[in-house]
This record gives sequence, structure tokens and C-alpha cells, in this order.
Amino acid sequence: MKKLKIAFFGLKDNEQNYFKKKLKQFTLKFFNESISLDNVSKIKNFDIISIFINCKVDKKILRQLPNLKLITTRSTGYDHIDIKECKKRKITVCNVPIYGENTVAEHTFALILSLSRNVHKSYIRSLKCDYSIDGLQGFDLRNKTIGVIGAGHIGHHVIKIAHGFGMDILVNDSHPDNFLLEVFDFKFVKLNELLKKSDIITIHCPLNKNTKHLINKQNMKLVKKGAILINTSRGGIVSTDALIYGLNKKILSGVALDVIEGEQLIKEEKELLHDNTSNLALKELLKDHDLLSRNNVVYTPHIAFYSKEAVERIDNATIENILGFVNKNNINIID
Repeated sequence: MKKLKIAFFGLKDNEQNYFKKKLKQFTLKFFNESISLDNVSKIKNFDIISIFINCKVDKKILRQLPNLKLITTRSTGYDHIDIKECKKRKITVCNVPIYGENTVAEHTFALILSLSRNVHKSYIRSLKCDYSIDGLQGFDLRNKTIGVIGAGHIGHHVIKIAHGFGMDILVNDSHPDNFLLEVFDFKFVKLNELLKKSDIITIHCPLNKNTKHLINKQNMKLVKKGAILINTSRGGIVSTDALIYGLNKKILSGVALDVIEGEQLIKEEKELLHDNTSNLALKELLKDHDLLSRNNVVYTPHIAFYSKEAVERIDNATIENILGFVNKNNINIID
């Protein structure tokens, strides 16, 4: 049997050694840059390519790879691959469907606790050698109502953690799962009811035409006075104008964001690790942003997904996709 050839694109140097160790039975070639018509000739006879979200694989690229049998993308999204053309050429395509559900949920509670216990304000004071506690009284999470918008993989983990804190839980989801109700003690409600009754509102749904500005200036008026809002999902789900309105009218007592409206240029989290353009655009977006200058607003620069374990899960899933394909035990196939 011939030794299969695998090319990796858009991979940082520090990840290469891991793949070399785990896939030493194959011939491997690494490229820091994305696949393109300029470099595809270097892998003309390769059997497998591993790419990332910013690597566009279209008909022109595929025509240059007559021996290609598998494309495994180190991302959840796969709209950068011409799936129809791959099917025609009998090329299998795999992705990484899940890698950071508990990671994002844990970061969500880091943000909640930062607001509920004034961690960010305390830290800023300590930098100025001010150790007074005036104005730093927090509140318990126990017996507070948390409203979870989106009960997918991440929302599921948020619900589990909220139970550990002894919180009352309301959930809004477009496709309520009754099995979850049997496992956890919570209530599915309409969005307006969730906004009216929740002390903490946290968002865990995808950005699409139905969720764009799901939280807006109109329904901000329904939010329980003094509530805090957390967004670790996508910036466009929450209107920035609505956040500013809610804070100015003292409807919201605090906001914690890992994402902000205008980040649509970022297709997927891990792109931030590889695409300097996204980092620069994000920096420009945040410059002089009125919302982030307030002391009751906490912001983290899109790092909810970014843990050592989550990045390892992406790489391990890619290895499993490759080995599964070779052993005719395919997993994570895009059909």
C-alpha cells in the first residue's frame, strides 16, 4: 500500500509538531498560508488536505488535485468548500462540529461573576492602590433567574452550570427539546417572558436572518429593570443601540460582551488565531467605542472559545477524521 500524502494549510508552526507525532505513518507537508492557485501545484499528487475556514476550495483548486480523496476542515463551518463539486469527484469532506461548548459556557459564567461581584472594578482600583470596598457590593447568583436564549450544545452547558449555582432557569429556543426538560429543572418560555422575568440574560444562538437584532431597542423596554446581559455568541444578535439605550435608561445594570456588533467579518472564532486581517479589523471596530468606556460594561476580545483544551479538540478531531477515513470508519462527514 502506498504511503498517503497529506497537506495542511493555514496551520501555525506550534501545531505542526503535534500532527507530525500523531500522523507519522503518512507523508505530511505544511503550509502557513491558505491554499491557492499559486501553491496548489506543490501538492498535485496528494490524497488528503486539511484546511481552515479562510481556505477557499473551489472548482479551480479541485481541478488541480486529481488524486484528492479527503478534505478535512479544522472548523465547524464548511461554506468555503464547494461541496457539490466534491460530491461529483467523490471527495469526502469532514468538519469539526463541536469543540468549545463547555469552554464558552465557562467563560459566560466568568463574565457573569465579573459583573455580579464587581471583579473588574476591584482590579482597576487595585492598580491604583485603592483597596476600599465602597461601591463594590455584589449579589448572589443563588435564587436569581437566568434567561438562556438558545439551548444548543453551549446553552445546555450553561443550564448545567446555572443549576450548580442554585439558579432558577428560563430557556428560549426555536426548537424546544423535551428531553432536556426531563433532565434539568427549567422552563421553556417565549422571548418576551424571558426578558421580563430574568435577572441575567445570556445569549447562545447562531446569527442568521431570524436572530439578527433579536435583542433590539423595542424589546429592551421589556427587560426586567436592573438585569445584566451577557453575549458570548455573535455581536449582531444584539443591537448596540439597544445596549446603549438599556444602560442609559438604567434598564440594564451591567453588560458583559465577548462579541460586538460589526464582527461579521469573522466567520468563525479560530480565524482570529490565523488571520491578522480579522484582528486589525476588530481593533479598528473597537477604537473609541462609547459602549466599552463604561464601568458597568465588561469586554473580552472574542476569547470565549479560546482555551488550550478547545484548540486541542479541534486538532484531535481533525486527526480522527483522517484516521477514520483511512480505516473506512468515517466520522463528521458533510453530506
